[in-house]
This record gives sequence, structure tokens and C-alpha cells, in this order.
Amino acid sequence: MFNFKLPSWYTSPWCQIVLVGMTCFGTPGMFSAVSNLGAGGTQDVVLSDTSNAVLYGMFAVTGMVSGSINNVLGPRLTLFLGTLGYALYVGSLWCFQTQGTQWFVIFAGAVLGVTAALLWSAQGAIMMSYPLEKDKGKSFGIFWAIFQLGVFVGSVIALAINIKDGGLTAVSTSTYIAFLVIIFLGVASSFLVLPPDRIVRSDGSRVAIEPATAVHKEIIGMGKLLKDWRLLALLPMFFASNWFYAYQNAINAGVFDGPTRALNGTLSGAGSIIGALFIGFFVLDGQWLKRRTRGYLALAVITVMTIIVWGIGISWQVDFTRATVKEMLAAKDLISYKQSRYTGKGTLYFFYYFNDACYQALAYWIMSALTNDPFTLARLAGVYKAVQSAGSAGSFGMDAVATPYLNEQVGSFAMMLFSFPLAFLVIRTVKESNYEEEHVVFVDDVKTNLEAGDSEHDEKASVQGESPTLPAA
Repeated sequence: MFNFKLPSWYTSPWCQIVLVGMTCFGTPGMFSAVSNLGAGGTQDVVLSDTSNAVLYGMFAVTGMVSGSINNVLGPRLTLFLGTLGYALYVGSLWCFQTQGTQWFVIFAGAVLGVTAALLWSAQGAIMMSYPLEKDKGKSFGIFWAIFQLGVFVGSVIALAINIKDGGLTAVSTSTYIAFLVIIFLGVASSFLVLPPDRIVRSDGSRVAIEPATAVHKEIIGMGKLLKDWRLLALLPMFFASNWFYAYQNAINAGVFDGPTRALNGTLSGAGSIIGALFIGFFVLDGQWLKRRTRGYLALAVITVMTIIVWGIGISWQVDFTRATVKEMLAAKDLISYKQSRYTGKGTLYFFYYFNDACYQALAYWIMSALTNDPFTLARLAGVYKAVQSAGSAGSFGMDAVATPYLNEQVGSFAMMLFSFPLAFLVIRTVKESNYEEEHVVFVDDVKTNLEAGDSEHDEKASVQGESPTLPAA
């Protein structure tokens, strides 16, 4: 789109990952902050669950094609369209809080499901394909930390606004206004993102030759992708990766008062930030080990962490039921951070989301280790979010019909444990590098070919430009 020369720092993968992080900071970050307040801050768990079930159902359907839409439209336009639903959804919560319009919340959830699939496909393609292979764990860590900083800041805003009203059960109007201001800043930041053909890595290599691809190539590429056994083996991990949010949000909404829900949201944001940086920098990209070994190590760390954190969660969950929570609400006896019975609960929420960040980091890292092609990775990101959202739709649907808390928690725990052996099989196929199989184009080579009048040959030779299928295992 633009022909003028951009500064090298702006065309670097790190700058683009930070920009995408800022976009997600202001949009899904604020959505997560509202969700972590419990029932979207409304205290109406049934309405929130219904809206989320519709949201993730639409997300699942759109996600199957959102990667291809990103490849055709380009990441900038895809990101912009993807941000709009978040403003509508938070606005619908505000409207419900003041006007009681339930249908608007459900409608906004459906719209958000479509737009969010677009945003996360573009985000996944940028985060997984723009960096060098040795930096893909750090890429996730930096992006996730910035994104979750939105959750953290949003929860701090809610906490600061609501802390003076210790008995508050619903989030105040001023909280929604603050969230919407940040969301619109996130929408604006999406215009700063560059397409893959403008990105140059630190070693001089180009991410891709073409800024976008064609519809017929997407149909062929998607068909090949869905036949790969490694994608099928990762589906349980994709499905489980957001399943537990319904349970955790329901507990936060039902058991804690308003300020304490905001505090738990703040702690969950902090856990996500620290977890992402830990797993990305010190495990997945620890250069003292080979790439496949780093994958094995990360899988082992996350498996042990999951068993410990969720085991502790179960030990607390057996102490109460949905009937108990109803009694607490009727008696206005919700848990406050000021009380001794809150001890350990905030820590549990911190480590729930620390573990979540590590789990999602591993899923993204495995996908990014299979190929470097931005178009293939956009399709993978779309499938990941589609299957993930199908799981979320099911979990919020279960919570909406008052499934026992313990059943929800044990189900989440079991699905994560089931996904680990299958992830191990895929990690076994990870190569030390995909650069040899996927032709890499360097800026200096492109300049030389242009001077020689051979740019057309160079473009055809680029595997990235042709949107290949995954390298053979």
C-alpha cells in the first residue's frame, strides 16, 4: 500500500509484535478485564453465560475461515475489523447495567464472536511468523504480557473505582466508560500494523514477498492443513485451552463481592504476565538446549504445574456448591479481600492464570515450530481459535444450566491432562529449523534481483509467497 521507506525499527518483528500487543491490550484485554469481574460485571451469571456461549459459538464458526480472511485482506484491515466487536460488547454491558436490555448483550456477543476470530487470526499470524525461530517463545511472552497488562490495568481501574463501596455487587457506570476509552485507543492502534511483505528480521530475511494471497490459494491451503495428523493431534489442546474460563469466572462472580472480584482480576492479570514471560524467555527460548528439547521441557513444566495448581483448586472447591453460593448471596455474605477466609484465594487466581499463560504459550510455540510461513500460520491460528472457542461455548453453556462447580472443574482438569500426551507426539516432529525446507528471501537478494531485472523469478521462487503446506514430519 505504501511505497516510501519506513525506518528499520518500525519494520522489525519486535515493533510489530508490540503494536499488536497494544491493540489487544485495549480490546480483548479490556474484555477479559470485564469478564474477570465476574459475569461481565453484571452479577447476572445466566445472562453472561448465555452471551458468552453465543459469542464463542460464532467465534468457533468464523475461526475456521478467519485465517484465510486475514490472508486475503491483510493483517491491518483484519485487525481493525476485529477490534470493533469489543467496543460494542462492553457498550452492551453498560446498556444492560443502566437500561436492563438483555437482548443487546446477547446480540453484541454474537457480533463479537465474528470480529474476535478475525483479530486473533491476524494476531497469531504476526506473533508466530514475524520473529526469527529462536525468538518465537519470547515473541509470545512479550505479546501476552502486553495483552494481559490490559487485563491488569482494567482490573486496577475497576478496583480503584469500586474499592470505596465494599458491599458493591455490580460494576459502576464509570468503570464501563473507562474501559470504552481504552478500547477505542486499541481500535486506533490497529492501523499502525504492517503487512508481512514490509517486515525485515534482524538477520536481513524477509517474512514474505506478497502482502496477501488469493482466495483459491486459501481453499487449497486450508484443505491441506486439515489433513495433517499433527493438527488433529493438537485439537484436544486447542479445545481445552479456554474451557476453564467459564468455571473461573462463575466462581469469581458467585463467591466474591465486587471489589474482591476486581482484585482477583488484577491478580489473574499479574499471573498471566509473569507466566508468559517466564515460559517464553526462560523455557521455550532457552538457547542452551535444542529446540525440540525445549519443547519437551516446557511440556514437563506445564504438566507438573497443572497438576499442582488444579489439585489445590479442587481441594477448595469440595468445600462449597452452587447451593452454598446462593445462600451466601441471599445472606449478603460474599467473600471480601478484607476477611481471613480470603487467604489463599487470590493466590490461587494468580496461579490459575500463570498456568493458563504457560499452557497457551506451549500451544502457540508448537504451531510456530511447524512452519515459518505467515499464511499457513494464520490458518493455524484461525483453527486454534475456532476449536478453542467451541470449547468455550460448551463450557459457558454448561455453566448456564447450573452444572455443579466440581464437575466443571474436574472436566477442565481432565481435558488438559488428556492433551499433554498428544502434544508430546507433535513435539517429537519438531525440527531444529525449518529454514532449510522453506526458502528464505533476504533483502539484499531482492535488491540484487531487482537490479538484474529478475524480481519476478525471485517472487515465484519464494515459498512464503506461495503459501505452502506444513513441512513433512
